[in-house]
Amino acid sequence: MRTTESQLPLERLLGKASAGAIEKNLGLGTVGELLLYFPRRYLNRGELTPINGLPFDEEVTLIARVVSVNSRRMRQRKGSITDVVVADDSASGAGSLKISFFNGWRAEKELRPGLRAMFSGKVGFFNRALTLTNPDYVLIDADGVDAELAKAPIPVYPATAKLPSWKIGNAVAALLDAVELDDFPDPVPQETSRREGFIGLPEAFRMIHRPADAGQWQQARERFRYQEALVLQTALARRRAQTAAQQAVSRPGLEHGLLAEFDAALPFTLTGGQQTVGRELAGELAAESPMHRLLQGEVGSGKTLVALRAMLQVIDSGGQAALLAPTEVLASQHYQSIRRTLGPLAEGGMLGGHESGTQVVLLTGTMPAAAKKEALLAAASGQAGIVIGTHALLSDQVQFFDLGLIVVDEQHRFGVEQRDALRAKAAHPPHLLVMTATPIPRTVAMTVFGDLETSVLRELPAGRAPISTFVVGLAENPAWFSRLWQRSREEIEAGHQVYVVCPRIGETEGAESSSGDEPDDSGPDTGAPDGGEDGRSMASVLEVVEQLRQEPALSGCRIEALHGRLDPAEKSRVMADFAAGSIQVLVSTTVVEVGVDVHNATLMVILDADRFGISQLHQLRGRVGRGGLPGTALLVTELEPGHPSRRRLDAVAATTDGFELSQEDLKLRREGDILGANQSGGRSTLRLLRVLEHESVIEMARADANRIIAADPELAAHPALREAIDASLNPEKEAFLERG
Repeated sequence: MRTTESQLPLERLLGKASAGAIEKNLGLGTVGELLLYFPRRYLNRGELTPINGLPFDEEVTLIARVVSVNSRRMRQRKGSITDVVVADDSASGAGSLKISFFNGWRAEKELRPGLRAMFSGKVGFFNRALTLTNPDYVLIDADGVDAELAKAPIPVYPATAKLPSWKIGNAVAALLDAVELDDFPDPVPQETSRREGFIGLPEAFRMIHRPADAGQWQQARERFRYQEALVLQTALARRRAQTAAQQAVSRPGLEHGLLAEFDAALPFTLTGGQQTVGRELAGELAAESPMHRLLQGEVGSGKTLVALRAMLQVIDSGGQAALLAPTEVLASQHYQSIRRTLGPLAEGGMLGGHESGTQVVLLTGTMPAAAKKEALLAAASGQAGIVIGTHALLSDQVQFFDLGLIVVDEQHRFGVEQRDALRAKAAHPPHLLVMTATPIPRTVAMTVFGDLETSVLRELPAGRAPISTFVVGLAENPAWFSRLWQRSREEIEAGHQVYVVCPRIGETEGAESSSGDEPDDSGPDTGAPDGGEDGRSMASVLEVVEQLRQEPALSGCRIEALHGRLDPAEKSRVMADFAAGSIQVLVSTTVVEVGVDVHNATLMVILDADRFGISQLHQLRGRVGRGGLPGTALLVTELEPGHPSRRRLDAVAATTDGFELSQEDLKLRREGDILGANQSGGRSTLRLLRVLEHESVIEMARADANRIIAADPELAAHPALREAIDASLNPEKEAFLERG
C-alpha cells in the first residue's frame, strides 16, 4: 500500500524541532494527524475576549487591549518584572487582567498601550484577582496585515503550556501550503457526500483551519463531525459483524432443569421487564454465535436475578458461568445473595442439596490458601456451576471445565485486558452479559457500547419503597448537623438501621487506594472535586466512627466502620453483623455503593456529599428502601447554596430517575475520554462529536455504517474508510470500544 501524504511524518515538512515539539506536547506524528487536530473555537479579530468569564486554573487564549505597561526591579533576586494590565473594554470596567512577565524585555518593548494582542497561558489567582504569568503572546495590530486576513476568524487550538495555539496554527498553515490535499483519501463515500451536500475533503481542511468567515468553519465542522461519527460507528458495526461470525456453543437449557426448578420455587412474580429481558437472553444463549449484551437498569431493578437465570440456563446446558465483580465486598455479597436465593439448588452433590443442583464458589485474592485451593478445584472440575470472584478470577491459576457465560458487574471498573483474560479461559467464545446499575444515555450507549445489544430494566419489583432525598445545607443551617443524629436515632428506635457514608477512610492518607484486589474503595469519583483542593477537610470513616460513639443521641447504639483496608475476615464479620441487625449504624466509604442488600436499612447520611458525582450518589441511596420500608437519603454539604457543586446535589434530590440523572451527569462532568479509560472530565478523544448534542448525526452515521458493513464486511470497496478506522482507532483505542 502506497504511503499517502497524510501518512508522512511531520519532520519531513516541518523540520525536526517543530515536529518534535508537536509530538511531545500533542502526541501527533503525521501530517494527517495534525490536520485532523481541529480548532476548539474561533476568535473574531475585532472583538475582545470577556475577561470575567475566564476559567481559573485552565489554559486559555484571549484577545485583549493593553492598558498599561510597568517594569520594576525584583527585590529578592536579580532581574525585573514587567506588569501589563489588559482590558476587554467592557462597560463596567471590570474586565481587566494583570499579566506578569519575569525579565520580560520583549513584552516591555512590544506591548504598548492601546495595542491589541492575543495571549495564551494558564489562569492563576493572586491578591483576589485573576492573573497570567509569563504567557505567550502575539500582536494582533501588526503592521502590513492584509485587509482580508484582518477580517478572518482566528482559530484557537487546544494548547499546552509549552505549545500555544498560534504555534500550532503556524504549523498547520505550513502543511496546508505544502501538501496536495486532493491526494488525501476521503473516508466519506461519494454517494453520502452528494446526499448530504458535504463539501469536499480538501476544501473542508482549508475552511476549518483557515476560514474566511464563520460560515466556512461551520460548514467544515458539519462535514468532519459526520466523518468522525461514521468512522466510529463503522468500527463498531464491523466488530458486531465479527462477533456474530464467531462460533459459540449453543446453551439452550433444559425443559425440566435447574432453571425450571428455580422458577417454580420463586416466592414472587418477575416484573414484565425481567420477563422480557429473560426471553432475550434465553434466545441469544441458545444461538450458535456468542451473546454480547449490555444489561442496564435502575438501582434495585433486579438485574442480578435476570443474570442468575441466564447462568442457570447455561448450567443446564453443561456449561459454567463466571461472575466478575470489582470489589471483595460486592463479590461476597453476590456469593451470599445467590446462595441464599438458590437455597438447596446451590448445594448440588452435598448433604441436603437438591439432586439437580449445582455449587457456587467464591474466589478472591485475600482468601485463605485452603479455601482458595478448594474453589480452584471446584472451578476446574466443573463441580461449581457458578464461580464468583474479583480480579483473582483472572490469574493464571484459575481454570474452568467449560466456561459458557461471563457476567461482568459494574463493567466500567474493569479494563479491556481484564475481560479478555477471563474470556481466554473458555475453550470456545463464551457468551457475555455486561451489567451496569449506572443508567447510560442512549447516545452514549450507541457511541461507547455500540457493539453490544442493549437491554434496559426500568420498573422496580413489587415491595420496593420510594426513596426521599434531601439536601442538608450546613452553611445556612449549622444546627442541622446535630439533628442528623437525632433523626438517625428515630430510625433506630423504630427498629431500623442507618448508613453513614464518608469520602475518606482516615485523616492521614492522600488519595485512597485499597489493598488486595479491591481497587475501588477510593473515595469520590471524578464527577466531584478531588479531596482537599479547595482547602476543606473531608469527613473520614475513622474520625466519624469515634465522633458518633461519643454522640449523646446515639448512646447505646453499636456503631462500626467498613472500608476497603479492613482485614477481609473483619470486613465479612462487620457486613454479616449489619445484615443481621446487630449493628445499628454502619460508617463506611463507597464500598457499599453497589450490591449491598440490607432490607432493614432505611436511612443513609452522606457526609460531604458534594465530593461525590451524581451517579455515585444515586447508587449510594439505592442501598436504602430495599425491604418495602420507605428510604431516606440526606445529602450533607458545607458548601454555600450558590456553589456550582451544589447543582449536583439538587439534581439528585429532584428525581429518582437514573436515566434523567445520567443525562445531567454527562452535562456537568463533560464527556471525558469517551474511547479511553478516563471516563469523565478532561479532554475527550472525540474531536467534534458530542454524544449528547449530536444524536441525529450519530444515528445517521450508525445507519450508514450498518449498510456499508452489511454489503462489504471487510471494507474492500471502502479503503479510505478502513484506513481512517486504523488511523484514528489504533488497537489500543479500538479495544476500548469492546466493552466486553
